[in-house]
Amino acid sequence: MDEWLPPAIRDSKWFMYPFFWYWYNGDSETIRAYMDFKTRIWTMTKDEYEHFYTVLRKKSRAASRPTDLNDVCIEFMLNNIDPTAKTVLDIGCGNGYFLRQVQTLGKYDLHACDVMPHVDLGAGITYHQGNIESLPFEDKAFDVVTCHHTIEHIPNLAPAIAELKRISRKQVMIVTPRQRYYYYTLDEHVNFFPMQGELEHLIGIDKHVCLNLGGDWMYIGTMD
Repeated sequence: MDEWLPPAIRDSKWFMYPFFWYWYNGDSETIRAYMDFKTRIWTMTKDEYEHFYTVLRKKSRAASRPTDLNDVCIEFMLNNIDPTAKTVLDIGCGNGYFLRQVQTLGKYDLHACDVMPHVDLGAGITYHQGNIESLPFEDKAFDVVTCHHTIEHIPNLAPAIAELKRISRKQVMIVTPRQRYYYYTLDEHVNFFPMQGELEHLIGIDKHVCLNLGGDWMYIGTMD
């Protein structure tokens, strides 16, 4: 729909309302909050932001999806984790789907981090509550730091990216949609990366790969 509808129609509140009504199960309060998300996020307090993602998002049909990652990106990451790595941290871990895929490789100390209070992700995965803009970890605390379908939601990108790089010893893996900007989207995105060069400039790791895999940017940066 994003690719073929004229912007005047695609970004019309009246055109998009039925899609929001379906996506948020007809809950009028939640629909209003999400339709105005791109305006509201800039004045949200930390508590309001966490409430938005821990409470209101559960009313979305997206809450029933096991992951936002596509299979191509998952396979690429599993095949390209630094072979010398011992620790992996997933920022914006959600329900822990990706780490459970890493767990099948059987050789990593796995950690997860998100804004929600304590989440039980199962045996072998240690959960930490934290905000990507100020993470509760020491410099170079983890060999591999992954962050999937998260940076498109973050209002202050510069400190978020700096934190991902700060706590990584060997690799930073980032997946984000290759998506053009629209005000009315069903995904709470506030950052859009239609162009590869923009994402590469933002992250700023000299040694990296950035590929379009299944409609998402798959970025792997190797730390010095």
